[in-house]
Amino acid sequence: MAAPASPALTPERNGFRYGLLTALVLCVYTLIAVVAGFFQDITAGALDVVILIAGSVLAIRNFRQVRGGHMPYLGGYGTGIVTALVASVILGLFFVLMQAIFPNKLDLTQVQNVFGFELSTIIALLAIILMGAMTGVITSLIAMQYFKVQVSDPLAMMKES
Repeated sequence: MAAPASPALTPERNGFRYGLLTALVLCVYTLIAVVAGFFQDITAGALDVVILIAGSVLAIRNFRQVRGGHMPYLGGYGTGIVTALVASVILGLFFVLMQAIFPNKLDLTQVQNVFGFELSTIIALLAIILMGAMTGVITSLIAMQYFKVQVSDPLAMMKES
């Protein structure tokens, strides 16, 4: 029998916690990619997406387990989106930090506006956040199709019909 639902765990709190963990993994991976010199490789960015997907799915799975196998659909959907959004915002800010520390390793085209801000860095930050948010939305929608199914006894289902 599953544990009773924890009233203290909300979709937002669960998503935030898993977003921080996912962001930690993403930042460590990005640092390794920049220092090792394979950051510009397209497959390096693809692994970021895989890490975001894994973080969102794990957050939804944890939310379901803590709630005793029963969770509201929108609660699970929301926890996946919050996870990806928190992780991508932190990754975007980490990217800005990396651009300041290793400007020649990231090799962004430097375009400055009237106020002296590097627009390429700001556009990259916004692109990372947008990519993470959209990945979270799509992943959460797909993952909730899997996690919404209640595990039950097939024989009991046959008796009810």
